Amino acid sequence: MTAHALQDPQALADLIARYDGRAPRYTSYPTAVQFTPQVGEAAYRRWLAELPAHEPVSLYMHVPFCARLCWYCGCNTRAVNRHEPVAAYVGKLLDEIRLLGQALPSRPPANALHFGGGTPNMLSPAELDVLFAALGQVFDLSADIEVATEIDPPALTREWVRAAAAHGLRRASLGVQNLSPEVQAAVDRKGTIEEAARCVGWLREAGVASINLDLMYGLPHQTTANTLATIDAVLSLRPERLALFGYAHVPWMKSHQQLIAEEALPGPAERLDQSERAAERLVAEGYVRIGLDHFALPDDELAVALAEGRLRRNFQGYTTDAARTLIGMGASAIGGFPQGYVQNLTRELDWRAALERGELPVARGVTLTEEDRFRGEIIERLMCDFAVDLRVACARHDRSLADLALILARLEPFRREGLIEAEGGQVRVVGAGRLVIRSICAAIDEYFDAQQGRHAKAL
Repeated sequence: MTAHALQDPQALADLIARYDGRAPRYTSYPTAVQFTPQVGEAAYRRWLAELPAHEPVSLYMHVPFCARLCWYCGCNTRAVNRHEPVAAYVGKLLDEIRLLGQALPSRPPANALHFGGGTPNMLSPAELDVLFAALGQVFDLSADIEVATEIDPPALTREWVRAAAAHGLRRASLGVQNLSPEVQAAVDRKGTIEEAARCVGWLREAGVASINLDLMYGLPHQTTANTLATIDAVLSLRPERLALFGYAHVPWMKSHQQLIAEEALPGPAERLDQSERAAERLVAEGYVRIGLDHFALPDDELAVALAEGRLRRNFQGYTTDAARTLIGMGASAIGGFPQGYVQNLTRELDWRAALERGELPVARGVTLTEEDRFRGEIIERLMCDFAVDLRVACARHDRSLADLALILARLEPFRREGLIEAEGGQVRVVGAGRLVIRSICAAIDEYFDAQQGRHAKAL
């Protein structure tokens, strides 16, 4: 698919020259850059009150703590060496859950709960019990609720896995990134395949049906060789899913990334080689390539959803979750509603202070317009399927042929370069277009300003 662009040095250089700018990852539209304080607690309370009584919702809970802070990290987290800050945070999560219960008009059913971080497995088993008990008072947790969590292998215990499994843990995502000692030293991280295998064993033992391993490319001192060596090692564990994320170097946003030696970072051609060679290896091993950066075994829910046109994209990445409403809890957590998006205060101290005042701790958000919904659907289908039927999108949003022509006009430069095909409203990403999908979507984004520099590199 992308072999020509990678094997022809001049074609690759031209592609990089044109598209190695910055572009969003489009886990929402509009993206978080468009969130403003104009959408705050009042809007959030109104949207909660307007939730249909029996419509299922999804839940997200953010745990912003790690035993150590890896230098590449772009998450909202901090390192702690005592459990007291975690316990105090749990107490405030209980306050937030209680406030949500007061704001909701009924006890909505919840079919999915995702723990993100940070390191959610820093919560003790007893704290998991307390949180699930509180959530059960506010939400009708279904008997087959899909509980998913991110896991840092060094901090995982068998006891924790058993406690989480008792509450419905069905999916787990383990951070592996890269197993090269040189790469790990350059980002202040440690980890071995034996450690990952032990964690996978505990999860399998507890009945966790879907395991994902997070890998990265583009880290300091990373090469195609050590990327493929990591791939070969983790394939021995046969996870249902793998994610292969490109390192986003944004030291102006994440100050700890200043500890990374920029001269050790691979250039864009090297990054592309790492990601594409890894993708080739995974596909050769039977994994289905999904969207921008995911891979799944053919019988995994994610691969089935892709084949059936049901794949979605949200703040947790690619998902099969069809819920229209996502309620976020914890510092920096983002929620999504049919009316728009909201994000909690990012700084833990600010989040705590709002809860102590009896306020839902919302910092900012955005109200969706009809134009947002129209463009958002097109962007989501391109990010998920690398194809979209603009006629279907126009019909669903009661748009005219002029609107279809406007989108096609924005995509015309990519058609001329052979990166997409467009015929009769059907748009399909082809050839090296997959490499620049974020730039293709940015052309449809009416808010995108390439000069802002607030996003990671697109390649």
